[in-house]
Amino acid sequence: MISVEDWAEIRRLHRAEQMPIRAIARHLGISKNTVKRALATDRPPVYQRPLKGSAVDAVEPAIRELLKQTPTMPATVIAERIGWERGLTILKERVRELRPAYLPVDPVSRTVYQPGELAQCDLWFPPADIPLGYGQSGRPPVLVIVSGYSRVITARMLPSRQTGDLIDGHWRLLTAWGAVPKMLVWDNEAGVGKGRLTSEFAAFAGLLAVKVHLCRPRDPEAKGLVERANGYLETSFLPGRTFTGPDDFNAQLAAWLKIANRRQHRIIGTRPVDRWEADRAEMLPIPPVAPPNWWPSRTRLGRDHYVRVDTNDYSVHPRAIGRTVTVRGDTEEITVTCGDDMVARHARCWARHQSITDPEHAAAARTLRGEVIHQQAARAATARSAVLAPDSLGIEVEQRELGAYDRMFTLIEGGGGKEDT
Repeated sequence: MISVEDWAEIRRLHRAEQMPIRAIARHLGISKNTVKRALATDRPPVYQRPLKGSAVDAVEPAIRELLKQTPTMPATVIAERIGWERGLTILKERVRELRPAYLPVDPVSRTVYQPGELAQCDLWFPPADIPLGYGQSGRPPVLVIVSGYSRVITARMLPSRQTGDLIDGHWRLLTAWGAVPKMLVWDNEAGVGKGRLTSEFAAFAGLLAVKVHLCRPRDPEAKGLVERANGYLETSFLPGRTFTGPDDFNAQLAAWLKIANRRQHRIIGTRPVDRWEADRAEMLPIPPVAPPNWWPSRTRLGRDHYVRVDTNDYSVHPRAIGRTVTVRGDTEEITVTCGDDMVARHARCWARHQSITDPEHAAAARTLRGEVIHQQAARAATARSAVLAPDSLGIEVEQRELGAYDRMFTLIEGGGGKEDT
């Protein structure tokens, strides 16, 4: 058998140089029949080793019969059933070749999203330490939402992964979109629900009039759009950036997303912003009621005049002590009302285990304590004067004549003798 190089040279000499077969054979030192075979085919010669029989050939009918009955039967079970005593490698290779003929055809379907159909949601924990104030730093979660049809990404850092913060984060991101997808896809996040939505998130879904689909556990492929978006944020947004705090993180992220949503998307073959208007046109309108006001907490304010939200304590004006107050919180501020009276308003603290005091509340508390101390001192002085001069208080006191005291002392000194008359 000639080599590929000889085959190519024979064809070149015969066609380009017009050299006869005999001359080519003499020039290359090969036979004329070899030259003729080389010129008879347009394909280069390929060495093929003659097939030899395999030890599996004898048991192939038995393998086929087992696969016919159970197409998914493992090769190790097949080896046991047919009494195979040789190496498993050649048996597994033959089973791998034969199995597709007995398995049902299962083509993979391409997922196609319709405009306004759904958005996938997830929490991304950026590997970067964010200053949170009071000397603390941390890695708060970032809520990421990706629209299925347009692939538009929106995201925002949240103080925590609790239900209230997740609802407020959804509300702010969807309000910025100006529309709500007909379905939100979530994995089993505790603040959303595990197998079943939490009562708060179910109420939020009812407010938006959307369906919330919870994926099966350990099934990241079910929301691959947002999983890839998380990786994109980590590799394209985060590197080389520094942040002064959560607000700075959100500002930089919002500016970067405007650019990222204008990139050419490889899968859809266009830019997400070019699909966005058609996507948003099929979404639902934003409801007029802000959901965070649905879940206020009520408590009776004690003498300490602080309320706790998450792990932090926030001061309240002491005029509300002893009365029932309503505490409302979102990702940006904490408010406390007593009836229609606003008795506290604080920026949300992202650090943990802190006491946040309004100077006005502290000054009012000092004033009230001074008044209480003054009143207590006045009552104490009044009580002392009543002891020293009880008649000044209008209390009648029995008055004895002075002779009674002389007679009393005379009896004591005389040893109990009779009194003189």
